[in-house]
Amino acid sequence: MQFLSDNAASVHPSLWAAMQAADAPDSPYDGDAVSQQLDEAFGALFGRECAVLWVATGTAANCLALASMVPPHGGVLCHREAHIEMDEGGAPGFYLHGAKLMLADGESAKLTPDAIRTVIDPIRNDVHQVQPHAISITQASEYGCAYRPDEIAAISALAKERGLGLHMDGARFANACAFLGGDAADTAGPVDALSFGFVKNGGMGAEAIVFFDTALADVARYRRKRAGHLQSKGRYLAAQLLAMLKDELWLSNARSANAAAGEIASVAGTRLMHPVEANEIFLHCSATEREALRNQGFEFYDWGTDAARLVTAWNTPQEHAIALSKAIAAL
Repeated sequence: MQFLSDNAASVHPSLWAAMQAADAPDSPYDGDAVSQQLDEAFGALFGRECAVLWVATGTAANCLALASMVPPHGGVLCHREAHIEMDEGGAPGFYLHGAKLMLADGESAKLTPDAIRTVIDPIRNDVHQVQPHAISITQASEYGCAYRPDEIAAISALAKERGLGLHMDGARFANACAFLGGDAADTAGPVDALSFGFVKNGGMGAEAIVFFDTALADVARYRRKRAGHLQSKGRYLAAQLLAMLKDELWLSNARSANAAAGEIASVAGTRLMHPVEANEIFLHCSATEREALRNQGFEFYDWGTDAARLVTAWNTPQEHAIALSKAIAAL
């Protein structure tokens, strides 16, 4: 019974069908008929003009979005446990040609305006210090907690006041949106660019960079090519994205994953390290207790010395979630 990662989940059947339907000769790269539909489709979802680029990975989506905002001598303000700091193998430094990540603190891996000011206010405005050029937040956060619209609005106001770009790492954007009520525009808020995750939510190998500041997309197109992410048969990536948007499949999948996480969280009580607002559960759990769970057939990651991370997916069987909840309750 697998609770390691939603990255390990299978591909939704609708996406296989969509890729098969796209399996006909068409213009290469992003000139095909399917890719040409992305701006309008995502614009309808968010209720505002946008420019959308497909890429194969979340790391590329984050880094290409940030590279369009930040020069090599600049900095990106992020949480010290942000994915771009902890889990992307130095890719931001590579894609941004040495730009610096500036690390801030915040509960449940979420930033606040005060936490951002603590980092950027002491920076002198001179050539001897790296100047911030963008803020990156994660929705849902690395500990599975969702930013509310007013929280994003406050960070956006600070970004505009300081002349900074605002990027959202939305690897689990769908799960945050499902928790917040299903409104994509509210869940994204007034950001300049969103890395909209699909692979964790039933996709195969396609993520969307949604630029609400469409001028940034013109920069990112060149950077995508230079980074080796302009696939010649891009219609297969575009087909996955459109299939996920159709009939709100992306939101339905996220609701299923969140429901499974809620089943497990409902019995965890004081073991919970963070509120469960998406599809990740972090538990206080000793080594002996983790071994007992694994001996019952549950797979998950250790999280430090005395904790475990459990992740549900769009296709987590209900009986597996129920079995895990009972096993946790019995510890």
